[in-house]
Amino acid sequence: MGRIVGRMQSLAVALGAPGLFLVAFLDSSFLSLPEIADLLVIWMVTQHKARLVLYVVCATLGSTVGCLVMYFLGQKGGDALIRTRFHSASVDRAMAAFRRYGIMAVLIPSILPPPAPFKIFVLLAGVAGIGVSRFTTAIVIGRGARYLAEGVLAVWYGDRAMAFMHANGKTVSLVVVGLLAAGFVGYLLRSKARPA
Repeated sequence: MGRIVGRMQSLAVALGAPGLFLVAFLDSSFLSLPEIADLLVIWMVTQHKARLVLYVVCATLGSTVGCLVMYFLGQKGGDALIRTRFHSASVDRAMAAFRRYGIMAVLIPSILPPPAPFKIFVLLAGVAGIGVSRFTTAIVIGRGARYLAEGVLAVWYGDRAMAFMHANGKTVSLVVVGLLAAGFVGYLLRSKARPA
């Protein structure tokens, strides 16, 4: 597996932005390449700071398309596919989260760094019948925020950004999740306060 990851990294670096799209797609769909897309975003932005937006957009789109593949697999394969791949207790907890929190059950895991589980939530979104547009919006917001934060750190810290992410990645992710959760709660409170 290490040789495959090395080849994927080399290919992504050689291809530039399209390579980053490909790695993010594969990581979010069939393969598991933990942190590779994140590290590539940081490294590529440190090499070409002016391409920050291009790299963030390519990584976000690649991840979104990969997630849509898994989402549609969840829709087609249903509950049986999920239960053969994951423990039944994990599936039950995740379905309970979908029933209780809706799309936030996809948005929050999409921001969290590895080893936080993510694919199970993507598959369950398909099983639970979350609308494609709502699902896609959540993935774009979550992954876009994650890759943008990493890109900005790469601009600010340069070559030290990778060391910073290893030391503080979880804290940064939790702050972003906290801000999104606060925004979601504010939205709910505001929509309830509005007259019918």
